[in-house]
Amino acid sequence: MRAVYATDLSSAIDTAIDSRICLQCLGRYGIGEIELVTVTSPNVTAGMPGSDVTGQTKRGLQRQQRQLESEGFTVNTHVVRGTPHRRINGLAEQVHADLIIVGSRGQSPLKQRLIGSTVRNIARTAVSPLLVQRIIRQDGSPVVANKHLFRRMLYATDFSENAERAFEQFHRTKEATHEATLLHVRPPDRRSGDDSVDDAEQRLESLAETLREKNIETTTMVREGEAVTEILAAEAEIDPTTVLLGGRGRSRLRRLLLGSTSEDVTARADSNVLLVPPAR
Repeated sequence: MRAVYATDLSSAIDTAIDSRICLQCLGRYGIGEIELVTVTSPNVTAGMPGSDVTGQTKRGLQRQQRQLESEGFTVNTHVVRGTPHRRINGLAEQVHADLIIVGSRGQSPLKQRLIGSTVRNIARTAVSPLLVQRIIRQDGSPVVANKHLFRRMLYATDFSENAERAFEQFHRTKEATHEATLLHVRPPDRRSGDDSVDDAEQRLESLAETLREKNIETTTMVREGEAVTEILAAEAEIDPTTVLLGGRGRSRLRRLLLGSTSEDVTARADSNVLLVPPAR
């Protein structure tokens, strides 16, 4: 299997690539080949007097390539110019990538984790499952928030077709997943005893049984309220390493759009997020 790994050659991405645990998790997911890509601005002129942009980029990529290869991955490097999300998703489509990996870092003054516009746009237009890896600052240095990428999974489902596609990711993470929580958030106007509530619990339990057969310790949870609020509350309670959910929707312009729930959770979660796009 092949992944497109987006890098801006920053110390934050260095930290993720230097993490043997993170790379081992990708190996257990099934990734054997990595397309390491960095996107430079079309406004940057490599030949400017005193500029060594090309040399710096080449050295940075080579260092990251060596680290990935030392963990057994086959690595191809790409330096492209243009709009980052278009070039990254374009490469993923070209090589038929099974996964796109991007790093997300930074916090707002309100201490809510925010993804940058590039990551948001990649998520909105992704042609492959997208792993948004959280990188935080600790004592002034970047660190990976959750190195064991798939060990504890929080799967949020509304039982839609896209949510079902996201659930299929457990077939790929099964070698790395030890625990899973399956969550459904019902609107606040539903009452206990409502047939739809009982049905949600039964459907979650049916999904849970398929994971238990893979020796994944699995629990189910039905919460009531606004979807994003309850998913993030469950995340705070469970402390997963990754939140798994499906994106959905397609505009009349044929551009993939995140549903508001998917976009808000991807932007605000403290954990990694594995976002699965709709079928094309």
